[in-house]
Amino acid sequence: MAAVQWHSRARNYEAELQSCRLEAVPVEFGDYHPLKPITVTESKSRKGGRKGSTSSSSSSSSSVAPDPLSSMLDGTDPLSLFAAASETPGLSHGGAAGELGRKRKEKEEEVGTDFEPWSAKRGEILARFTTTEKLSINLFMGSDKGKAPSPGSTVSEKVRTRLEELDDLEEGSQRELLNLSQQDYVNRIEELNQSLKEAWASDQKVKALKIVIQCSKLLSDTSVIQFYPSKFVLITDILDTFGRLVYERIWSMCTDSRPLPESFSVEDVNDTAKETCLNWFFKIASIRELIPRLYVEAAILKCNRFLSRDGIQETLPRLTAMIRGIGDPLVAVYARAYLCRVGMEVAPHLKDSLNKNFFDLLGSFRQIHGDSVQNQLVLQRVEIPVYLTLYSPAIHWILQCVSYRAPETLLTEMMERCKQLGNNALLLNSVMWAFRAEFVAARATDFIGMIKDCDEAGFPKHLLFGSLGRSLACADPPESERLPILNEAWKVITKVRSPQDYINCAEIWVEFTCRHFTKREVNTVLADIIKHMTPDRAFEDAYPQLQSVIKKILTYFHDFSVLFSMERFLPFLDMFQKDSVRVEVCRSIMEVFIKYQQEPTRDPVILNALLHVCKTMHDSVNALTLEDEKRSLALLINGFIRMVSFGRDFEQQLSFCVEARATFCNLEPVMVQLIHTVNQLAMETWRVMRGSHSRKTAAFVRACAAYSFITIPSLTSIFNRLNLYLLSGQVALANQCLSQADAFLKAAVSILPEVPRSISVEGKLRSSEAFLLDFINNFLSTLLVVPDHPEQGVLYLVRGLLNMVQDYTWEDNSDAKVRVYISALPLLSALSQESYLYSIPKVDSNETLYGGDPKFVAEINKLCETLIGQVLDHLKTLGRDEGVRRQSGLAFSLFGCLLAHGDLRNNKLNQLAVNLWNLSHKHGFCDTRTSVRTLEYIKHQGQQANMNHISEMAQRLSLQSRA
Repeated sequence: MAAVQWHSRARNYEAELQSCRLEAVPVEFGDYHPLKPITVTESKSRKGGRKGSTSSSSSSSSSVAPDPLSSMLDGTDPLSLFAAASETPGLSHGGAAGELGRKRKEKEEEVGTDFEPWSAKRGEILARFTTTEKLSINLFMGSDKGKAPSPGSTVSEKVRTRLEELDDLEEGSQRELLNLSQQDYVNRIEELNQSLKEAWASDQKVKALKIVIQCSKLLSDTSVIQFYPSKFVLITDILDTFGRLVYERIWSMCTDSRPLPESFSVEDVNDTAKETCLNWFFKIASIRELIPRLYVEAAILKCNRFLSRDGIQETLPRLTAMIRGIGDPLVAVYARAYLCRVGMEVAPHLKDSLNKNFFDLLGSFRQIHGDSVQNQLVLQRVEIPVYLTLYSPAIHWILQCVSYRAPETLLTEMMERCKQLGNNALLLNSVMWAFRAEFVAARATDFIGMIKDCDEAGFPKHLLFGSLGRSLACADPPESERLPILNEAWKVITKVRSPQDYINCAEIWVEFTCRHFTKREVNTVLADIIKHMTPDRAFEDAYPQLQSVIKKILTYFHDFSVLFSMERFLPFLDMFQKDSVRVEVCRSIMEVFIKYQQEPTRDPVILNALLHVCKTMHDSVNALTLEDEKRSLALLINGFIRMVSFGRDFEQQLSFCVEARATFCNLEPVMVQLIHTVNQLAMETWRVMRGSHSRKTAAFVRACAAYSFITIPSLTSIFNRLNLYLLSGQVALANQCLSQADAFLKAAVSILPEVPRSISVEGKLRSSEAFLLDFINNFLSTLLVVPDHPEQGVLYLVRGLLNMVQDYTWEDNSDAKVRVYISALPLLSALSQESYLYSIPKVDSNETLYGGDPKFVAEINKLCETLIGQVLDHLKTLGRDEGVRRQSGLAFSLFGCLLAHGDLRNNKLNQLAVNLWNLSHKHGFCDTRTSVRTLEYIKHQGQQANMNHISEMAQRLSLQSRA
């Protein structure tokens, strides 16, 4: 390929644009319009119900498109036909209807998602009720001398053998584990749970039952009374496992021929399954002690479904009555809680037994204050308020079950019955916890009266007001009662001496205050919290509650001018002394600000406060801070910066950016945002002030440019610096600041050698070539409108860029440098035109400076020839190094460049284009579709006027495939 002399094709951009416009063609729509309803012809067939009837069809036209599902409503779809075929004359009469009605009622009364399950309370109970006392486990596991029944044994003999095995429980060896820590105790219980599963899996059903019985006996032990609620949770986990295993075992015995449906009836259960089920109930009935017999039977309560339709309904009242025989009120209340839990799981529609458990609890409530309990508390050195809190989980659960979807008449009756009891603070607390919030809120004044009547010594009133506050946070009391309610509550709360008890209650009532009152009342509450929590740095132990206070305030106050006008809000923030907590609070404030601040602000109160908040987040960044954390904080700070606007006070805006630069210098994304903000400010200044005070405006724009020029070198990311130098240069150029634009662009060229060959992108190393090529192409497009400096040579910036590209250390086997050369040819071609494709108002580009001077055009042509020579040399190298695929792509790219920008009337340039086409297709690596479309375009262009050279060239171009 011989060297050629470059000539740029003369371009008339306006004519080319007009030729590319679509030709307007008149369209006759007739009756059609895309927005007109489609007329659909619908065919309907009616089928008679009698045999031998004929079907008739009718057609109808409608201007409205029919519902695609409407064809299913005529009863001809498969499901409708199946339902019709299944109908029997007796289905709607007699017992079948009663059964369906009963099942429908049960279905309607099933527990929904609005019912908080026991599993949600389990973790809280285990975490709350702990002890440092030593615990013990007494187990009577039998002598393991079980007798295997002979294969020919009768059923009665098998039953006798099993009963003897159960009797052996009283005669076997005793295992007593003493001086166990709480964790050791939990581990032992978990081991028993695992032993139960292993025994069941190895078909040792009696051993499994022994484990469950012995574990149930532990629930009668209250020697370490503070731990009893947690022990109840652990033991009932084992009972639940046992109940599930038994039920699944009997279920599996019913699925020999076909799966048993979920809503099965007794008739679906075979005799073997029924006998096995009865056997289990007989075993349990033989347990001598009340508590294990009660718990184990409750655990398999669901198995009654296999025996009788009304088995559960008959068993629940009997088990409820059995609990009356338990003397210890704490043990009894948890037994009732377990029975209610099982009852809600298997038969939530049986409300009577739930109600009976509650009213029995009321009847035995005075036992709590009896002598036997008092003596036990003295021995264990447990105060009565602590003892009463042990009842809370059980009573809460019982009341939750009873009140779930209960009518108001029942809730009112329960409330009145509680009111009649003396020392009813414990019950009252559970009522406010468990009853619907709307019910409590509507009677908030009545509840306050009941709280006042309670004995302070037995159950602290601030706990009662805390429970009332939780309900009022979910439902609104009558408007006229809200202020008296808050006053009555705060009279009690502010007198609480313990900082922890105080903040636990105050945190609850903050939401009620924010929800219904103004900043004045909220400010008063904050002042009271600061007063209570500042002495002895009590706030250090209450960060979770203080954070909750902030979040509740931010939930209801989205106007930050109101928020920061509260005198005590910022002093409240000062209580967050722990760095991690303080940053988290600042983060929550900024998230709310960004979410709800609709308009830019210049309010000095907001700006000063949020600058302090953002500075707190920024100052938390150190060498150990993760990149994700830095990115997250920077996003919040950038959101704040974007919402700051001083209107036409541009100098004040720039001053803010200067202050922000000094404040947030450790977060690069924030510095990048500030530079973008200043560039936008410069453009806005020029747009608004254009034509007036031009000297002052130019000085301000130069100040903005100076800000960017000073700030950009502090950035660590090389591509951030490159892109911002280019952007700032474009802004300076648009504002006619030519010397500043020149400085920015020269700075960008000067740091190109610093670009590493690989960069980190989202934590992964990637080649930087693609990013560098993208930047250079953007840079080249800008150089079209940049005028040459009078003291520099022709196209000094273009030459400087190409020299840097020439000297840059590219990757091995890379074509990037050559691709830059090919990308530079369109720019050089555009620079040689008499009229440029685009320009900047009031900026004289080279088209004006040189006016098409032949020497200028000759310099451009010479530079183009040099670049083409470099590309051709590289193509020869690829041919020798077997890089034919890369050679094909580059040759085709250069061919396209010559076709678009070269003057192909020049024979040598024309021949070069043909040679490049042939080279790109020589080995068959060129995309066929692209080649075909390109050739079609060339032939089309050859048909235009004065395009004979293109037509002749097209005849010399052929499509070749790989040999």
